[in-house]
Amino acid sequence: MASPKKRLQGLVAATITPMTEHGEINFSVIGQYVDYLVEEQGVRNIFVNGTTGEGLSLSVSERRQVAEEWVTKGRNKLDQVVIHVGALSLKESQELAKHAAEIGADGIAVIAPFFLKPWNKDVLIDFLKEVAAAAPAQPFYYYHIPALTGVTIRAEELLDGIQEKIPSFQGLKFSDTNLLDFGQCVDQNRQRQLAFLFGVDEQLLSALVMGATGAVGSFVFRDLSTLWSN
Repeated sequence: MASPKKRLQGLVAATITPMTEHGEINFSVIGQYVDYLVEEQGVRNIFVNGTTGEGLSLSVSERRQVAEEWVTKGRNKLDQVVIHVGALSLKESQELAKHAAEIGADGIAVIAPFFLKPWNKDVLIDFLKEVAAAAPAQPFYYYHIPALTGVTIRAEELLDGIQEKIPSFQGLKFSDTNLLDFGQCVDQNRQRQLAFLFGVDEQLLSALVMGATGAVGSFVFRDLSTLWSN
């Protein structure tokens, strides 16, 4: 896989977690899944255990196993494997972050805790900082998805000063329909070389106009593969 210093950009597949009819994870098809993304869709970056992958519905053990399988099967085929490690429990999130680093993932992402919610930007950053510190060499991404977390702290507000507190912070997965907030994120941070990854498939074209550097989604990729061609 690519060096962690390489900027995450372009198309990023939000992977599903394949299951058997008995509700067990079907690890046997993940290798085929990698080949399909690379050979049929031209996609070499993935986002594992996120919303599409139902990561928060899996046990910690299952999340670890899924991450391991994607990293193993993606070696020398995928450019970047980003693992979502967010959880309601700080300790579980830290455990998953450490594990992602140990298995050779290329980055980690975290959503806001959504039961006992952070009530302001500083509280949220404190939580994210603790998770990032568990894997300080891992590129760190905030996964902004207020429709599911109920945490409505604007992403633009969160980005202000975040790198001073989380040195490994590399960008944002923005899964919200508030294009004003997204546009302000981009406009006010253009000099920082952050990844602005848009996560609402239906609004992707609008986000591109506003400066999105990539997209994380589950749409059909082939027709979009030239948008970020080098």
